[in-house]
Amino acid sequence: MDKLKRIIDLADLSKNRSLLLLGPRQTGKSFLLREQLPDVTKFNLLQGEVFISLSAAPYRLREGLREEQLVVIDEIQRIPDLLNEVHYLIEEKRIRFILTGSSARRLRKGGVNLLGGRLRTINFHPFSAMELTTQFDLNRALLYGLLPPVFLGDDPRLALSSYVTDYLEQEIMAEGAARNIPAFSRFLSTAALCNSQLINFSNIANDAQVSPTTVREYFAILEDSLIASRLEPWRESKKRRAIATAKFYFFDIGVVNYLQGRKSILPGTTEFGSALETYLHHELRCFSDYHSGEALSFWRSSTGIEVDFILGNRLAIELKSTTNVSPKMLKGLRALREESQIKHYVVVSLEPFSRVVDGIEIVTISEFVQRLWRGDWD
Repeated sequence: MDKLKRIIDLADLSKNRSLLLLGPRQTGKSFLLREQLPDVTKFNLLQGEVFISLSAAPYRLREGLREEQLVVIDEIQRIPDLLNEVHYLIEEKRIRFILTGSSARRLRKGGVNLLGGRLRTINFHPFSAMELTTQFDLNRALLYGLLPPVFLGDDPRLALSSYVTDYLEQEIMAEGAARNIPAFSRFLSTAALCNSQLINFSNIANDAQVSPTTVREYFAILEDSLIASRLEPWRESKKRRAIATAKFYFFDIGVVNYLQGRKSILPGTTEFGSALETYLHHELRCFSDYHSGEALSFWRSSTGIEVDFILGNRLAIELKSTTNVSPKMLKGLRALREESQIKHYVVVSLEPFSRVVDGIEIVTISEFVQRLWRGDWD
């Protein structure tokens, strides 16, 4: 998968639009741009001399740039005032920008929304299975995740430890996002235990020993720093009343496992099922953000009938971490099919072979990922 080409095509930079790549630290944004756009003018705000020069005088960005060229600015959130210069250069010189950022909070404060339709925002994620192709190992992914420095490193546990420490020091302490770091650290571990579950602020507040208001603030910090995201419920059900509570997912299952102190993932356990669900959520997010642009949601009725994921209004996906999918496990998809609004219904499982039961496809994980990206369920 040519990741950058997909992203640029989706952003449609040919129409004088610019691109903002938003993703957590160390997901490979800068590396990908450096490797695949070697001749493009770049400003890396992590470099001390570049940061000092442009923070002191943002107008220096204009110097030496010509009309209609492509320019990359890494970690734009470090100098939000540069967005005014970006705006000017887009309007007056028709320069196209690829900006990268790892903090939505600072960018909003800097006025990124003022760029309106001139800037297409696309979320950037750790590796996906389609990106790694033959290098992908599901069992390793479920334990250590798919962050590039973790996946490519010799000591994944040490890399995960460093990542979490850097996140607390650079994103939370340095940015002043949370005043009480010990309380935020407790919350972070508690939040990891709630990964892939419905959000209950009161329960989390009790476990983390902070107020429900503080928990809401801390969840906002996780989302703003792109470490976690909400999965909103599908609200178009007409025959059954649907719940309105969102689910919560960390961006990488390896980070979740580290925060939970987990050193193994055994098939057949609840932890294995949760890890598998988080991985599948990640793969679907990658597909949505890099390719289809469709909303991702889940469905759960007030009586507890549930379907794990819905992509747009065309694909309903139920995950079963078992080698034997029984007919009763199709209850959620059958109930959703009564709504007559989704085109395709699929169960992703650990069964060794794919089959069809009552019009519902039961497929292996690897086949699902390949067919998803191939467009078999368009």
